[in-house]
Amino acid sequence: MAAGLLHFSSVPAKTQFHVATSVYAGTSGWAYASWKPGFYPGNVPGTRFLEHYATRLNSVEVNYTFSKLPSDAMVSSWLAATPETFRFSFKAPQRITHFSRLRDCGTHLADFFASIAAVGKAGRMGAVLFQLPPNFKADAVRLSAFLGEAAMRGVARAAFEFRHASWFSEEVFETLRDHGAALCIAESDALKTPQVQTGGFAYYRLRKSMYTTVEVAALAATFASQSASRDVYAYFKHGDAPDGPLRAEALLRTTLGLFGEEA
Repeated sequence: MAAGLLHFSSVPAKTQFHVATSVYAGTSGWAYASWKPGFYPGNVPGTRFLEHYATRLNSVEVNYTFSKLPSDAMVSSWLAATPETFRFSFKAPQRITHFSRLRDCGTHLADFFASIAAVGKAGRMGAVLFQLPPNFKADAVRLSAFLGEAAMRGVARAAFEFRHASWFSEEVFETLRDHGAALCIAESDALKTPQVQTGGFAYYRLRKSMYTTVEVAALAATFASQSASRDVYAYFKHGDAPDGPLRAEALLRTTLGLFGEEA
């Protein structure tokens, strides 16, 4: 049965979303009651949103960590609600990216990674997104120093979303490559990141207000091709309407179809 046709009442708590490729897709968050009934069936309580989400998508970008650090109980509940094949990516705290602006962040990094350590221990970690503010101009020296500090703190997969065009330079790309970090390929109606891969994995944030069926199919083909050599993480915008999760589901199903698999 295709993932998009599953009914919540028939889905066991530990349903595995079998993915033959290393393409992980989802949205930035899952706790949206406004996704009923388009994505969440009407009989699913908010406490079981993530459980249902994980029967249809295989990853999520947790934006909660941008403003707050999760408790141990919260992280444990996330892991319990999702299968072993599910991956969590996390948005780095704003005190690192916006307040400290990547400078002297050792303590903040340590606190952040201690709060999500259980995800790594469970083998369920995706990547960590460092989204820089739009008025933060390029500083390759500071970026390199931060990446060295992050590596000391055990950051395995770091992706950087730059929102000032000055960062899109070969010097910055080389700095990312030197540290194995990924340039986040972010696209919105206002800004589009160059299609440059710098890390051992790929990270996409798909923020345009509209994606046609043809565009989703093209993304699926791109990700399927890239997955031969690297893991691919792709997250659509959450939004009040369920367009984001439905697009992510269509992308996964199309990607699996390219490999002759069913969700």
